[in-house]
Amino acid sequence: MFTPADDNFAASLAATVPQDTVKRAEPRYLTEPRGKWTGASQWVALPRNTQEVAQIVRACGASNVPLIPYGGGTGLVGGQTTPALPAMVLSLERMAKIRSVHPQENTLTVEAGAILADVQAAAEGVDRLFPLSLASEGSARIGGLLGTNAGGVNTLRYGNARDLVLGLEAVLPDGQIWNGLKRLRKDNTGYDLRHLLIGSEGSLGVITAASLKLFPRPAQYGTAVLTTPSPETALDLLGLARSHVGDQISAFELMHRQGPDFIRETLPDLRLPWQDIPEWSVLIDLGLGRDRDPLDALETIFADAYDKGIVTDGVIAQSQAQRQALWSLREHIPEANKRIGSISSHDIALPLGVIADFIRDAGPRIAEIGPFRINCFGHLGDGNLHYNVFPPKGESRDTYKAYAAQVQSCVHDLVHRYEGSFSAEHGVGRLKTADLERYGDPAKLAAMRAIKTALDPKGIMNPGVMLA
Repeated sequence: MFTPADDNFAASLAATVPQDTVKRAEPRYLTEPRGKWTGASQWVALPRNTQEVAQIVRACGASNVPLIPYGGGTGLVGGQTTPALPAMVLSLERMAKIRSVHPQENTLTVEAGAILADVQAAAEGVDRLFPLSLASEGSARIGGLLGTNAGGVNTLRYGNARDLVLGLEAVLPDGQIWNGLKRLRKDNTGYDLRHLLIGSEGSLGVITAASLKLFPRPAQYGTAVLTTPSPETALDLLGLARSHVGDQISAFELMHRQGPDFIRETLPDLRLPWQDIPEWSVLIDLGLGRDRDPLDALETIFADAYDKGIVTDGVIAQSQAQRQALWSLREHIPEANKRIGSISSHDIALPLGVIADFIRDAGPRIAEIGPFRINCFGHLGDGNLHYNVFPPKGESRDTYKAYAAQVQSCVHDLVHRYEGSFSAEHGVGRLKTADLERYGDPAKLAAMRAIKTALDPKGIMNPGVMLA
């Protein structure tokens, strides 16, 4: 049994750390963006350095007090709060330094509380690119992004968060500090704890700093929204575009008509690039060197695809302002979704070759449950779809919330049948622990439990995340 992080424990901890480190937990530490959970925690610890993190972790371990590492609070699966346990929240927000920048090495070392947008800016300051990019980059923090192995729009070209890390510093559940902040591209010296902690959602330790990979900044960018007849032809377009520009496609985003429809319904002041919204469209973003004009590249791709019947229309940005306007369309789809209110949202990944089959099969199955609207959009280039189900127009999701579990099972069962993943980039958190038990490989689950028991025998690190 755990000991609660109550007033007595908070007082004893506060006596051992610098003044103002332990505070009453404000409401922002107890909620998450979708409003599914409200935390029971009363106290938050805000360390200023790694040694203080270790001190707090050791104190929690000695008293058997559960601990929840907290980044920017932007996670969508409930990993940052728990309603069942009065745990100690451990916020890394005061540890936000850019420790060092090495442009010759294409590396940058930052503390876990650094906001993603600030890391991007630090890279830009030395004419480099840190390519992790997602909607919450103005508030999401590096520790949480690594803890959940975040994805985003540039995964096609640069990989997930996991692929952007060279080394980590972390505090393990027994309070030991792992000094793994190496800036090495090659290091075969035993088990790779870096990849064990990335994606562990704070269940195996607290990431306190990271050495990150930087990349040359593309000299020129080009963006277009192209109309395509179907998901099949969208994938054909991806292959055709690659034949023209290789790996210089930074993003390739699929959008069904429902997304722009929702924008028109809820955000009428946002200008759309069409009068009549097409059934399917793709946003393609190129990052090129100085030797090729992006407008010429996109026009060539469009002409070739049009001749092959892969696209039927398109808008190619002629300026930075137009480029931002096209990206604004894609980036506002989640906000429009939120305003409509989904019955069930799904962050799924599928092999590229079966995505069209999944989309074709899933729609009729959902229709058998109810007269729902489906907004299917996402990062087609890496196989990650956001497949979200909404009530009929003019009706409230509250009327249909009883169908949420049935809709989710329908979608996830089909994803599993197609050898996909029910959690592509958001993590498991508390939301999907039952799904992990249902669909997870037994050998993997057994190994995960063994690792958790070995590193965190008292189970104090973010209990209830991933493994119920």
